[in-house]
Amino acid sequence: MLAKINNFEIDLSKPIDISIPLSNTEENPIAWYIEKPEINPVVFGDWTGSVKAGASTNFNTISFNPHGHGTHTECLGHITKEFYSINQCLKQFFFLAELISIEPEIQGENAVITKNQLEPLLNGKTPEALIIRTLPNLANKKHQNYSNTNPPYLSEEAAIFICESGIQHLLIDLPSVDKEYDEGKLLAHKAFWNVKDVTNLNADARLNCTITEMIFVADTVLDGSYFLNLQIASFENDASPSKPILFKIADF
Repeated sequence: MLAKINNFEIDLSKPIDISIPLSNTEENPIAWYIEKPEINPVVFGDWTGSVKAGASTNFNTISFNPHGHGTHTECLGHITKEFYSINQCLKQFFFLAELISIEPEIQGENAVITKNQLEPLLNGKTPEALIIRTLPNLANKKHQNYSNTNPPYLSEEAAIFICESGIQHLLIDLPSVDKEYDEGKLLAHKAFWNVKDVTNLNADARLNCTITEMIFVADTVLDGSYFLNLQIASFENDASPSKPILFKIADF
């Protein structure tokens, strides 16, 4: 099924899902020192919400944390005193996106994505969304427990560059754009959203911009331009589990 969006032709019958599914197994990725998600049937007395247990339907309760349990999209409400909801901040869902692959620079004990790496890869392009695939692109990204591992992260200078380039949506295959232990500075988050004061939000903070973390982009998906459909659940929360889908652009 072909469709035209902003004069670009895309094939809607060939979606490329770059989200990681959420499960209650040890295969589920984890960050931020929490346990795996729980998916359990509701129990009322002798009744259990499971067809296997004799009920007419499966009736499960799911307990999870969007930031720590897989692919999620967050708004600046993640770091502000005032409440902001991803459901209110994200109102458009199709974007022209650029996928790039970067092997973070080793700086002492840290692995850092820098402005000097980003700039030549974008080569003057200013897409609405930027997708960063880190190298090496190991399959264990889909199952890893990131807690206490000091994963790679984005330098403040790189985040400022992304912000000043006009990129509105940043997607990355890491648990955070910031360093795991950073004394709560959250330099990359603040720089991307242009948040100068988390207590009294500045007027030019980027309310409609989002960060999506813990994606996975297979090696078969080549660097380049795509159309992105950024799908979220309608949570009135700073973040929601999400399902970013890429579509190839014909003759791009």
